[in-house]
Amino acid sequence: MSSSSPTNLADRYAFLQSELVRLEHAYYVLDNPIVPDSEYDRLYRELIDIEAAHPEWLTSDSLSQRVGGTALKEFDSVTHTVP
Repeated sequence: MSSSSPTNLADRYAFLQSELVRLEHAYYVLDNPIVPDSEYDRLYRELIDIEAAHPEWLTSDSLSQRVGGTALKEFDSVTHTVP
């Protein structure tokens, strides 16, 4: 990243959040990735680095705090038996 001023970094952080949401939607929901995995990983690592440098920006709904996602509606619900 070329600039580290707080305002520019905050703008970059906001951009990364929205861009990663867009990329995840294309990949997981639309099943149509629009960037290589390596590019997504690079952006995600940048987001993590910013959060490490500015933990006060971290929120509970940050991409780095999420686990899993929503199941696609195209799949049938299955009841599993307990052994």
